Amino acid sequence: MFKPLHNYVLLERIEEDNKTAGGIIIPDNAREKPSRGRVIATGDGAMDGAVRVPMAVQTGDIVLFAKWASSANEVKIDGKDYVLIKENDILGILQ
Repeated sequence: MFKPLHNYVLLERIEEDNKTAGGIIIPDNAREKPSRGRVIATGDGAMDGAVRVPMAVQTGDIVLFAKWASSANEVKIDGKDYVLIKENDILGILQ
């Protein structure tokens, strides 16, 4: 498996519903990429001087992340698509 370094998080996108609230079906080519994901793996945390800052997210958390995050990288591991993103581009944990 893949282990991110420092404050990077490996996410698996969670697909959104393809219908609007009014019941209109949105075709695949018109849908936006989902901004929700499941945390698959995390790094050990960023360094602040000589002190490691622990990660706020854990494996299995469902998170909301910035759609246009500057640190987001699409990666393919073992044939599956993932997003590799810095922790500070994660907006929150869904509960």
